[in-house]
Formats: sequence, structure tokens, C-alpha cells
Amino acid sequence: MARDARGGRPAGARPRVQLAALIVAGVFLLIGVLGFIPGITTDYGELRFAGHHSDARLVGLFQVSILHNAVHLLFGLAGLVMARSLAGARLFLAGGGAIYLALWLYGLAIEAIDEEGGANILPLNNADNWLHLALGFGMLALGLLLSNRAGTGGRLDTPANRH
Repeated sequence: MARDARGGRPAGARPRVQLAALIVAGVFLLIGVLGFIPGITTDYGELRFAGHHSDARLVGLFQVSILHNAVHLLFGLAGLVMARSLAGARLFLAGGGAIYLALWLYGLAIEAIDEEGGANILPLNNADNWLHLALGFGMLALGLLLSNRAGTGGRLDTPANRH
């Protein structure tokens, strides 16, 4: 059986969780780049480095800033690196999903407490909040469901009474 260049797993198709991590990372990179393109980002002249005062909106809907776009780019790059291994892909998707669920809660809290306060360092609007909720659950589901048997070789436990 042919092995990959490092002598690891058999050469061939990547596990689905790694493929999903690559796709999600690519989408984050694309979103990060699109956030810097005038026309795709409306009110581009209002793009600020950080904070809630940036009135630029990706596709006229999602409030963005330079920091917000940079975070998408860094998250996408991290995903590409992590997707190279099975454990990294799992962590990127499941951990990233948890991060986006936390960001959703942060957005709701900022909205409820004080949108104009100093804690609002990322420009988040209602559309961003619902997107973060969908991303969080989607990434978490991909990370947990697609990696159920990939790379485990079956059961993870070896009880003493089993031969």
C-alpha cells in the first residue's frame, strides 16, 4: 500500500474532517480579502482600524473593520496550517466553533449593555451576531461529527478484560 511522503497514513483522499477544515479556512481567507475590496465592502471610506465606529459593511450587511478583516485572514491561515493534521483539523473546527459561539454571546452582551462602550472593539451588528451563531454551530458540528472514526482505528479504549 502506498504511503504519503512522510511514511504516515496511506496516500489517497484526505479524511472528511481535514477537507472540511480546508474549505472553512479558505472561506475565512476569502472573507478577509473581500473585506478590503471597495464595492464588495460598502462605505469603504468609513473603514476604521477597530471599534464600533467603522461603518463599512461587507456586501452591505456585515459591519467590518481592518482588525475584523485581519482576524478573518489570520483565522483562515491558522485553519490551513491546522488542517494538515487530523487532530489539528478537529481542533480548528470544534475549537473555532466554540470561539464563534463565544463571539456570538459577546455580540449579544455588547448589544444589551452598551454598543457605544469601550468593550466594543470589533464592529458587530445584528447580522454579524446571527452569522457568528451559525458559524459556531456549523464548525462545531463539522469538527465533532466528521471526525467520529477518522484516525481512531475504532475504539479508543482497551479494557483489561478485552483481548
